[in-house]
Amino acid sequence: MTGLPGARTCPCPGEASDLKFPLGAKFREPLTEARFQQLFGDAEQEPELLAEPRLSRLCRRWRRRARAGSGPGAWRLLLARLPLLRWLPHYRWRAWLLGDAVAGVTVGIVHVPQGMAFALLTSVPPVFGLYTSFFPVLIYTLLGTGRHLSTGTFAVLSLMTGSAVERLVPEPLGGNLSGIEREQLDAQRVGAAAALAFGSGALMLGMFALQLGVLSTFLSEPVVKALTSGAALHVLVSQLPSLLGLPLPRKIGCFALFKTLAAVLTALPRSSPAELTISALSLALLVPVKELNVRFRDKLPTPIPGEIVMVLLASVLCFTSSLDTRYNVQIVGLLPRGFPQLHLPNLAALPRLLADLLPVALVTFAMSASLASIYADKYSYTIDSNQELLAHGVSNLISSLFSCFPNSATLATTSLLVDAGGNTQLAGLFSCIVVLSVLLWLGPFFYYLPKAVLACINISSMRQMFFQMQELPQLWRISRMDFVVWMVTWVAVVILSVDLGLAIGVVFSMMTVVCRTQRVQCLALGLAEGTELYRPLRESHKLLKVPGLCILSYPSPLYFGTRGQFRRSLEWHLGLGEGGKGAPKTVSPPDAVAEPVRVVVLDCSGIAFADAAGAREVLQLASRCRDAGIHLLLAQCNASVLGTLTQAGLLDRVTPEQLFVSVQDAAAHALERLEPTGPKTCTV
Repeated sequence: MTGLPGARTCPCPGEASDLKFPLGAKFREPLTEARFQQLFGDAEQEPELLAEPRLSRLCRRWRRRARAGSGPGAWRLLLARLPLLRWLPHYRWRAWLLGDAVAGVTVGIVHVPQGMAFALLTSVPPVFGLYTSFFPVLIYTLLGTGRHLSTGTFAVLSLMTGSAVERLVPEPLGGNLSGIEREQLDAQRVGAAAALAFGSGALMLGMFALQLGVLSTFLSEPVVKALTSGAALHVLVSQLPSLLGLPLPRKIGCFALFKTLAAVLTALPRSSPAELTISALSLALLVPVKELNVRFRDKLPTPIPGEIVMVLLASVLCFTSSLDTRYNVQIVGLLPRGFPQLHLPNLAALPRLLADLLPVALVTFAMSASLASIYADKYSYTIDSNQELLAHGVSNLISSLFSCFPNSATLATTSLLVDAGGNTQLAGLFSCIVVLSVLLWLGPFFYYLPKAVLACINISSMRQMFFQMQELPQLWRISRMDFVVWMVTWVAVVILSVDLGLAIGVVFSMMTVVCRTQRVQCLALGLAEGTELYRPLRESHKLLKVPGLCILSYPSPLYFGTRGQFRRSLEWHLGLGEGGKGAPKTVSPPDAVAEPVRVVVLDCSGIAFADAAGAREVLQLASRCRDAGIHLLLAQCNASVLGTLTQAGLLDRVTPEQLFVSVQDAAAHALERLEPTGPKTCTV
């Protein structure tokens, strides 16, 4: 670093040299924080910016947006909140249109049977799954930033919504309902599901207003994968009554999976041979087709639409054989043409759904944001997490006015869209055209579709979620802590419920992070021979330790949970324990004489942040070092930590000359105190 006061080169050949200062290096005077600010920064303005609360910064940001409410500012705001205006003018019509059209039509064909199947999982009539496969997809095309994201019905959300709907509107004990009673029950359930979509959408819009897109990070990858894998098992078990033709009420709450299994085993002798045969034949077709699509995805021009083929075959078979009248096979029935009437959902049910709103909103946003990030990294573009909050919040809120249930991005249809050649959000428009054609004209063709086929589609769509368990051996090798998080979340989801399992997984994963910060040890550093680098002494026996000088690094945040470990570690290294019993172990060679610590350098580069309790601990350390005759130097504090320590009164215990910009500068200053006749320079 040339141009600094006092800079010079290393000793010439023939002059005395020291391993503390590598040959060929340049030297300068040690830089304190105050001197560095005088030379390179603004020493007064920076603390003010650091001390500004997050709420004040947020208000200032909103004031800037309010001032931009006219002219060019309004246009920039519109571009930011309506991504369609940004990517559509740059759309490559010749290169992308065919791929988007093919991918959109392919995904739309899958949306039709899958939407009806997931509607049954939500405990609402099948046609509402088609509505949920149309309105949210159209809205996300306008507002979303994920170019390869496919939204619509999602099995995990449908399962969570179905549990809430069954809790609010349970099936009557008798089960024998007339046509009018069945319509009234379905209307109440549709209202409850739409209310959940409305509430979760409003919650996501509130999170967007507070710029809380970062909340998606609380659902770590092991938690999300364990959640979806465990929920897939719930989906499989919940569909067993439909596969076997057993009219069993749906089990909800804790241990619902085991309750359902027990009920199915008890009622197994009453299963319907006709529906059992239909289920077996459907799975025999759907599962191999899924495998073919995965194994030959690079060779097939477009994935084989096994679901729609199965739907058509089953509908024709049921119609020609009169399975619904001869063998009492449950069929979809009449799908109403057109769109539902626009109206507010049953908001009176919202107070009883409060416990479900946050889990549904978190799963919606976390799944969508993670999928969008994966494909954004793969295809080299960026997404806006807060804009994704807005897109999914508006999507759920507006679609609830059309009696839709909660929706999000889905893993199966997103990978299908990418494999089919989709390039932009325009593929969603073609998907909507397919679903719209079913709603307006093709609905009567699904009248004789057996519900057992929809149950088989639900199960076959869980393939990717089940196969996530294959990643466990690799996860064990990479991080055993993540493996434990995965297993704890999965067991909680399977044994208890999806909602409770999600809560346990999030809390447990955050606790593992907290526990790992509390197990961090202070590291004693030594100088590597021939360099200016300081490394932990335990890494090599060739590191040099100057007698009387102790250089310590604490690689963890300093907050109320780690202050005790911080204090104990420094007491052990500096011999500050009661009665002198805490004397540090010597790291000198066996024949060296241990010398009391006279100067200690605390490397704060690993302290990401400090709270009030951590700051008080540093102040107490400064006082104890002063009383023990130890000169304390702090090195490489980031701006946030330095601001917190300063506000806590650090400068009342130490002088500005004890705060240095790097460990090298602090060590050079320490050598001045320990060796008054030695070099007074720092390597750069």
